[in-house]
Amino acid sequence: MKKVAFHTLGCKLNFAETSTIAREFTGNGYQRVNFSEVADVYLINTCSVTKKADKKSEQAVKKARNINPNATIIVMGCYAQLDPEKLASIHGVDMVLGHREKFNVFKYLDEIQTHKEKPEIHTCKLNEIKNYHHAYSQGDRTRSFLKIQDGCDYFCAYCTIPLARGRSRNQEIKEIVKQAEEIAESGIKEIILTGVNIGDFGKTTNESFLDLLKELNKVESIQRYRISSIEPDLLTEEIISFIAQSEKFLPHFHIPLQSGCNDILDKMNRKYHRELFKNKVDQIRKKIPDAFIGVDVIVGFPGEDNEKFKITEKFLQEIDASYYHVFPFSERPNTKAAKMNNKIPGDVIRQRAQIIQKMAEEKQHEFYKKHINEIRPVLFEHYNKNGEMFGFTDNYIKVETRYNENLAETIKNAKLVQINNNGNVEIKF
Repeated sequence: MKKVAFHTLGCKLNFAETSTIAREFTGNGYQRVNFSEVADVYLINTCSVTKKADKKSEQAVKKARNINPNATIIVMGCYAQLDPEKLASIHGVDMVLGHREKFNVFKYLDEIQTHKEKPEIHTCKLNEIKNYHHAYSQGDRTRSFLKIQDGCDYFCAYCTIPLARGRSRNQEIKEIVKQAEEIAESGIKEIILTGVNIGDFGKTTNESFLDLLKELNKVESIQRYRISSIEPDLLTEEIISFIAQSEKFLPHFHIPLQSGCNDILDKMNRKYHRELFKNKVDQIRKKIPDAFIGVDVIVGFPGEDNEKFKITEKFLQEIDASYYHVFPFSERPNTKAAKMNNKIPGDVIRQRAQIIQKMAEEKQHEFYKKHINEIRPVLFEHYNKNGEMFGFTDNYIKVETRYNENLAETIKNAKLVQINNNGNVEIKF
């Protein structure tokens, strides 16, 4: 039996797509093994959101080559779509597949077995990325990432994703509901809705994101849903109100801000100002006071002088968020930001990232502390780490307790007792 190994970089959407492709391999007689093991075929699903992501993709190729020099190495995903020639030039790569082609990997795999003299490149032009392929993850028995949307029409000045994945598109709600029902049949308790710009759902089917939430809410066997990152201008009051009254959609939001300075937001080509963002946070707090609100922030964007960074820093201190995901600005080829003047030095960017990261940890600690002594539902994971197990409350507080196999993959009410030295919350029943 041939063996196949997968390595995924980047977003939850990539993980959902890798898992779907992996199921095709196992359905065709392959045995899936860990990426660190000897395999006949290695598939690397790349990310290109930062220079660091590009580097990690290249390192994964070298790792696979070192494990088995005779293996077939296939590289796919965003980096493969954006710069296929560069990936093909890396020693050991046998095939590069763009976003349209990656779901036809078996067709190309048959070809490569007899044409291995030089790397095969199968990618299409940006305007040809129009297909939509459903995907969801399996393997983690606790939760599943369900793809509901692909592509993006926003073209933010710093971002290559629209250049890699094409325009916003989705399939019909009824098809996504079927996939949720398939996930439920495997015993998974929680689904995370993922995509590139999920709030834009429905553009190609004349439906809406809220319509989708209402239909998914009816799938009986799924107990919990989380919404991944949603743009603030697409997070409507109706969506917030629906989540507030739903027993299945959890009090957890992930909203990209990127900058707390309106001048920088304009330069980034974002579709809102800080006032709208604050209004969304305030709406959530009014309707769902105990919600976890995670916020994305980019520091060091071109033109972000010290005064503008201080404006962002002050804004982040003022809004009632629960955590900040900080991203040092990374210049990407073929974006508007790459052509901008007033670039910020790398050491300044790193210093700013450290400032926001410290604030993020303080915000999270403050959020956790506020909920100590509450009883909340926890979904426990099955991993045993040195005799400890972990889980997440409905509002995304990470808990830690002694491993008990009877708790694994179950949802139990637990009292939040105290924050431990790991930054997690200890519980008792």
